[in-house]
Amino acid sequence: MTTTLKFAGHYLEMVIAMFVGMFALAPLWSMAVPSLSEHPDAAAMVMATNMSIGMALWMRVRKHGWAHIGEMCAWMVAPFVVLLVPYWLGLIGGDTLMTAGHVLMFPAMLIPMLRHRQGNVH
Repeated sequence: MTTTLKFAGHYLEMVIAMFVGMFALAPLWSMAVPSLSEHPDAAAMVMATNMSIGMALWMRVRKHGWAHIGEMCAWMVAPFVVLLVPYWLGLIGGDTLMTAGHVLMFPAMLIPMLRHRQGNVH
């Protein structure tokens, strides 16, 4: 298997783990905080956290170290954090916050993955 194909497979594993985290944890939040969907900023952060939890658990299964996991989670959440400012200023709506955050999350994940790729740091 080529290095690029292996890297792409690892990225795909991470994305799948993120979706598992998002779908598995969302019902818990809906029960705990029924009005969450009325607050797009909180809902976006909860969803980013759910996705980070799924990805972090899979990274632990794959024997990644806690520092690398923390770095990946920070990069995944960063787009949402940055977008909170224009949301709170009324410059973007909740749908844009959620959509743009998700779109930006995927390339943001590549930053630590590419950084650790050469050293294969776990």
